[in-house]
Amino acid sequence: MAKTPLETTTSDLAKSGDDDRALFSSFLRSFAIIEAAVSSATPLTLDAICAATGSPKSTVHRVLHNLVASRILAVEANGRGFSAGDRLHALLSAVEAGSSLHRRRREIMTKLVDRVGHTCNFTTLALNDVVYVDRVEANWPGCTKLYPGSHVPVHCTSTGKLLLSFLPARQRRRLLFRTALPKFTDSTVTDPICIEEELRHIRRRFIATDEGGYLDGMVSVAVPVFGQNRRVIGGVAVHAHQASLPLDKALSYLSDLKQAARDLGTIYRRLG
Repeated sequence: MAKTPLETTTSDLAKSGDDDRALFSSFLRSFAIIEAAVSSATPLTLDAICAATGSPKSTVHRVLHNLVASRILAVEANGRGFSAGDRLHALLSAVEAGSSLHRRRREIMTKLVDRVGHTCNFTTLALNDVVYVDRVEANWPGCTKLYPGSHVPVHCTSTGKLLLSFLPARQRRRLLFRTALPKFTDSTVTDPICIEEELRHIRRRFIATDEGGYLDGMVSVAVPVFGQNRRVIGGVAVHAHQASLPLDKALSYLSDLKQAARDLGTIYRRLG
């Protein structure tokens, strides 16, 4: 069986070029230092940042020098502590100004989870994968942990098949026929012709389902989110283990899923 995208993230990074790995490592190191500096109620010293990040003093000193020179961090008046610089404050203000979209989206998804009692996702298509835009977990033990930004395959997930079904035929077939599709479980369908037949049914019904195609024992049902000009921009899905959510029960939540999809569509259509 193929590994899931979450399992292959580290190995994929390991296969990338040395320059890519070094750049990514440098970015994470700088981000950790910024995070430590701005998360404290009082400006942190060099030694305190080293302790918080676990990085060598020489490394932290070099990164701090560059961050201060770039006005991302600032040296406080006593000359020993570091806090957010003007560029970081400007960025935080911009994030705060744009956070209303995140709040409204999260409100819709939280309301949906409260109604159905199971984890729900809002996803879209990014290149060859489905990417999570938002996900609200139900309070159930053993929930599969996926987060905004997580990627899952298109050919064996409910939202993946849903989004595939509304793609232009040429783009859809390129994704299905270009390379062999990985098999994740015994239930994964990898024959592109069989998948195409299922996609025709999805386009007619505006509903996609999955039973263990990506993760053993997991069930999901997805409906489309429409943006400007009735273009499908994403999908809303309910997702749980079949022991707590058999497919027929998941399908009973269609009206709730469709209402959430309409509410999300309204938000994104107003954005233009």
